[in-house]
Amino acid sequence: MQIHKIPSFYNQPFFINSKSNKIKTFLSFSQLPIRFHSSIHRKGSISSLLHYMLPRKRPCEGAVVEEEETNNNSSSSHKKIRIAASDPTGTADLVNNREESISGGSSNNNSKSRGSRSALEEVSVMALGNSNQDIDEDLHSRQLAVYGRETMRRLFGSSVLVSGMKGLGVEIAKNLILAGVKSVTLHDEGTVELWDLSSNFVFSENDVGKNRAAASVSKLQELNNAVVVLSLTTELTKEQLSNFQVVVFTDISLEKAIEFNDYCHSHQPSIAFLKTEVRGLFGSLFCDFGPEFTVFDVDGEEPHTGIIASISNDNPALVSCVDDERLEFQDGDLVVFSEVCGMKELNDGKPRKIKNARAYSFTLEEDTTNYGMYEKGGIVTQAKQPKVLNFKPLKEALSDPGDFLLSDFSKFDRPPLLHVAFQALDKFISELGRFPVAGSEDDAQKLIYIASNINDSLGDGKLEDMNPKLLRQFAFGARAVLNPMAAMFGGIVGQEVVKACSGKFHPLFQFFYFDSVESLPTEPLDSNDLRPVNSRYDAQISVFGRNLQKKLEDSQVFVVGSGALGCEFLKNLALMGVSCGSQGKLTITDDDVIEKSNLSRQFLFRDWNIGQAKSTVAASAAASINPGFNIEALQNRVGTETENVFNDTFWENLNVVINALDNVNARLYVDQRCLYFQKPLLESGTLGAKCNTQMVIPHLTENYGASRDPPEKQAPMCTVHSFPHNIDHCLTWARSEFEGLLEKTPAEVNAYLSNPSEYASAMRNAGDAQARDNLERVLECLDREKCETFEDCITWARLKFEDYFAHRVKQLVYTFPEDASTSTGAPFWSAPKRFPRPLQFSSSDQSHLLFAMAASILRAETFGIPIPDWVKNPQKMADAVDRVIVPDFQPKKDAKIVTDEKATSLSTASIDDAAVINDLIIKLERCRSNLLPDFRMKPIQFEKDDDTNYHMDVIAGLANMRARNYSIPEVDKLKAKFIAGRIIPAIATATAMATGLVCLELYKALDGRHKVEDYRNTFANLALPLFSMAEPVSPKVIKHQDLNWTVWDRWILRDNPTLRELLDWLKAKGLNAYSISCGSCLLYNSMFPRHKERMDKKVADLARDVAKMDIPSYRHHLDLVVACEDDDDNDIDIPQVSIYFR
Repeated sequence: MQIHKIPSFYNQPFFINSKSNKIKTFLSFSQLPIRFHSSIHRKGSISSLLHYMLPRKRPCEGAVVEEEETNNNSSSSHKKIRIAASDPTGTADLVNNREESISGGSSNNNSKSRGSRSALEEVSVMALGNSNQDIDEDLHSRQLAVYGRETMRRLFGSSVLVSGMKGLGVEIAKNLILAGVKSVTLHDEGTVELWDLSSNFVFSENDVGKNRAAASVSKLQELNNAVVVLSLTTELTKEQLSNFQVVVFTDISLEKAIEFNDYCHSHQPSIAFLKTEVRGLFGSLFCDFGPEFTVFDVDGEEPHTGIIASISNDNPALVSCVDDERLEFQDGDLVVFSEVCGMKELNDGKPRKIKNARAYSFTLEEDTTNYGMYEKGGIVTQAKQPKVLNFKPLKEALSDPGDFLLSDFSKFDRPPLLHVAFQALDKFISELGRFPVAGSEDDAQKLIYIASNINDSLGDGKLEDMNPKLLRQFAFGARAVLNPMAAMFGGIVGQEVVKACSGKFHPLFQFFYFDSVESLPTEPLDSNDLRPVNSRYDAQISVFGRNLQKKLEDSQVFVVGSGALGCEFLKNLALMGVSCGSQGKLTITDDDVIEKSNLSRQFLFRDWNIGQAKSTVAASAAASINPGFNIEALQNRVGTETENVFNDTFWENLNVVINALDNVNARLYVDQRCLYFQKPLLESGTLGAKCNTQMVIPHLTENYGASRDPPEKQAPMCTVHSFPHNIDHCLTWARSEFEGLLEKTPAEVNAYLSNPSEYASAMRNAGDAQARDNLERVLECLDREKCETFEDCITWARLKFEDYFAHRVKQLVYTFPEDASTSTGAPFWSAPKRFPRPLQFSSSDQSHLLFAMAASILRAETFGIPIPDWVKNPQKMADAVDRVIVPDFQPKKDAKIVTDEKATSLSTASIDDAAVINDLIIKLERCRSNLLPDFRMKPIQFEKDDDTNYHMDVIAGLANMRARNYSIPEVDKLKAKFIAGRIIPAIATATAMATGLVCLELYKALDGRHKVEDYRNTFANLALPLFSMAEPVSPKVIKHQDLNWTVWDRWILRDNPTLRELLDWLKAKGLNAYSISCGSCLLYNSMFPRHKERMDKKVADLARDVAKMDIPSYRHHLDLVVACEDDDDNDIDIPQVSIYFR
């Protein structure tokens, strides 16, 4: 993975003071792994998301998700055992009864799939973790990677009320149900209107006239049957709020909100209260989690650590760390010391404050003058502290809002104005009993008048500029709930509810206002254009007008990927009416199939869809949201190999491309296609609670591939194999050994057995250390380590344990004793190296025994040996392992252990490799003669998401036994799965926010008239929370005489010109072409006299005759790379030249 560091300026949420309008920051506790795409941000050092999150170069959404296949009803009917939670209303009984009723026979199915795992496998040991039956880890694995088990358990015990089931309410409810809270109660007294279909994905025209809450229950329940979804359709009383841990109001008067909030604030215990609204392109959020709310983990990041190199005996003491990795500490952090030799006074576990934090050192605010002298070793770890927040009730916060959370640096004066505007809208509605009418100047002026009066009453906090134009825009769209705004705020509010339920992540404190008025069409809107036309898009028309709506409906859109991002995009686009007109079409492609872990985020999928094609299911679900959706689903990977599918005509007809990808290479390919055909590309990605969007607009912004991250830092091979100092090193080694033993070596055996002579010839021709190693592994597998019975597999597993965790360690310390020195005289075992100790196998150690069992089962699988039932009996397994005869360790005096950090291979070449290879081939032939003719091994491909296949048991066992060798803290199987399986943390809230932001930009892209300053790239970290929006970077401009161009330009010549015509065309631009290439072939060079004979030939004919190009029928042109210079012989870098010949 790649992590870049970011200046502390970007580690802090930005707030605007409500009275002074000055920006200030609240310190957070994490570095943000994100790379911004803005000239503002580029002035500092830049960071990136882990490989799978945009940007750059990565996930994914996160590249990513693979789950076990189960029977169709196993996911939806899995019964969860909840933790105890306060439930004054007795809702728990209802929940328990409902869970029993929806479980049906699924518990039997579940036990059947896992029942074969014995008591031995269920033991709770650090080496391999426990089963944690209260959390469906297959379903929630990506969410667990963000929240952890404790937060998930708190969620499972939380009941939430969502009041107001228009577009915003349903988005919030969706995200909470996917997250897995205990229950969600939907409240709404109103009925469904056609107007609501612009933003609510659960409503259809058949629901018009029904109660909104009642109409929402069944479809929302489908998202997660482990969550109780209830409806409440009568007037809400404040006493009913005591039934919930969190209440969310999306459509409530200020007066009623104050009444309810006062009750929640003073209730014991406090009830978290959230009031949020989406009004056209404007949104607001207020949070009150009570007078004293404890945040247990402010940022969700792993505690930072450092390996100590020295500690001075001073006051204050200077602590220096090895330069293996930069320290992430900040001034004021508390840290804890461990494993310090010499200065043992620091090993007391007491948190200590630091200051003067630098890249590799910090100062300890402590007098160490009289402490023991530092000798060696030591780990320093950040001690994350809980934080108590004192929220103000709404009534008090309205008049004294404190600091507003800032999202857009170009709008630092906007939050105080919107604070007044939303209050004015509430007063307008209370006085007139309705919303302002879109396009009504009278209503707009009425709202402006009310806002001005409110502003006049603010005293010292009075605003100087009330911005009537903005308030007019606010009034016009006030009634509309737009889907992109609902999706964005649904993600933000959903995350705040999770915080209120769990204490995980820092809450939003307390007001947040946002607007996207830049999304409006650039041309002035006529009031008549905003009037409803009795369609499902009337709410959207009231904001953008009928002309833009027509553009949306007739657009040709390509969505690449239908995972978590893709599902959200399809829902949003269907509600917006994109590609729903007679001329419109949306194409979505994804070559993946649905797996169980997808269901916690990819909300268009259900458990009965497991195993089906993602794009097909997603397209069908999206079409059910809007029957007018013209969508075609494909299962093709986008790349050079499918250019016959996604050909020139396909790309040329597109209006916009939306990426919902999970890997860097595919992103770069799509970026190049969009660059080539000059199509807008809307990029986004998520990583845990972080999300990012990037707009790639022809001729206005740089493209996605314009800048690259440096390659991610890899641990040296010698560190991973011999000198690990953290659990990541152990897990990297463990996965490598797993793949080598159980996948690569059996595959190599099969390659040999399939064609022995050809294989032997290839090895002889290679004649290197790698070929020698391959042959040695094949011979070992078929000879000395060949297994014919399950007892042989047990022997193999037991001897592997001895080899890995005893003999190799003994050899290492024999070669490099504890007092060994380097060539410079420095101690060999100095930080970050950790001196290892061999393990003594014991069948009474359940982690040892479980490793032996899992390894022997997988070894048996590779040889096709039946697995006896008794292997899962701990006593019988222990007896079998104890019968294995283990040879004593014999040290090798000439053992070669790689210590060079620059080494890329553990194999060392030898002058007699050829002779050794020949000898190995002869021995292999003898072994083969003893095998059955059709004998083949069964390679095992690592699958992390099936807890019944023993893969993670072996990997976690390997890693934790190795960690035990080196006194490295061990991890449970779930944490091992995250690291070894390279699981990308993901939650529905971040995905929803990212897609909402992108769709706000889509209005601009399809309108087609916006300037670069109207677009926004965004980075958000919902954990802090932090929102940072800025305009995209413009592309680099190249100038020549009176011409200028950027990377977006492509020079096109039609009608199949001759080479002479091409040269003359360039000459007219003041450019002298001296070299023309097509692919890897040179078509013309001015230095070659014979090339002048080609002057009157068609360029396309030259490509066929000279370059031997086989131009497929779907290609209408070919591309040339032309090297030019000006009249002063200066090289000029010109755009790509395309010759159209059809």
